[in-house]
Amino acid sequence: MKKTKLSDIGEFGLIDLLTKDISIKNKSTVYGVGDDAAVINNSDKQTVVSTDILTEGVHFDLIYTPLKHLGYKAVVVNLSDLYAMNATPRQITVSIAVSGKFSVEAIEELYQGINLACDVYGVDLVGGDTTSSFSGLIISITAIGEAKKEDLVFRNGAKDTDLICVSGDLGSAYFGLQILEREKKVFEKDYNSQPDLSTYSYIIERQLKPEARKDILETLKINKIKPTAMIDISDGLSSELLHICKQSETGCKIFEDKIPIDHSSTIASDELNISQITAALNGGEDYELLFTVPLKDFDKIKGLKDIYIIGHITDEKNGKNIILRNGETVELKAQGWNNIKN
Repeated sequence: MKKTKLSDIGEFGLIDLLTKDISIKNKSTVYGVGDDAAVINNSDKQTVVSTDILTEGVHFDLIYTPLKHLGYKAVVVNLSDLYAMNATPRQITVSIAVSGKFSVEAIEELYQGINLACDVYGVDLVGGDTTSSFSGLIISITAIGEAKKEDLVFRNGAKDTDLICVSGDLGSAYFGLQILEREKKVFEKDYNSQPDLSTYSYIIERQLKPEARKDILETLKINKIKPTAMIDISDGLSSELLHICKQSETGCKIFEDKIPIDHSSTIASDELNISQITAALNGGEDYELLFTVPLKDFDKIKGLKDIYIIGHITDEKNGKNIILRNGETVELKAQGWNNIKN
């Protein structure tokens, strides 16, 4: 297939190509791409904004990351932050810095993933920027959402005796990454090798194409449950729970045997000789929701699909602890992803 150089169509030609099929989905989007700035009307609600940067070689490896998946994931990780505020995403802006090694077709593939995520989550792409890069691909996405003031949930609202809940399962994205990194090493020694990854399809998808948990918020709303504190699990369960405890000035107690781990992760754990509980606590990139709810809501939440009660909030003086399967109490420590150190 012919590859078109970016220089052949220029910046404005690229922008026209990538934005020609954009359609508006939200009434709050007054004006999208095509002018100096987008216009958004949120007169009766709070506006919620979040930004993430993904850098080649730091956040993703194009040896095993399809560009369409990368575009999709870049959007999802931003939307997840808004859902963690109990807000509804409405718009995104996308800025990319791209080197000359990428063709026009490659960038189109990236935007196919971005546009697919916009369609799945009902958000509008309303602007952004493009520039050149000497260090590969850099993607910066800003997500803009809205919520009624009384619906917003912050990290600082947890109270003693609140139940600690998580959605989905934890550690899968980390194990998916480890499998991909293992097969990358094999590939680098033999470029003709074609690994069979079908056994690991679930955990690899969790790494390459995660989903934001919009459905969990819908479930909570239907059941009239409002979290007292909430955060998305991007850097690992331990790190995120300690964020809630710090900002809420509380302690916590969680139980190893209550933490949800998928069977695929258990298999990968045995194969890679990596502790599954270590991965669940510190792996990150699961983009599940971690939240607290009042103890009085126990009967409402205990049977809800894909929501698990893993412990409870305690008085700050009691510390932050995890109770292991053998009954031992261990201090909870943050060992997850650190953007500055890693």
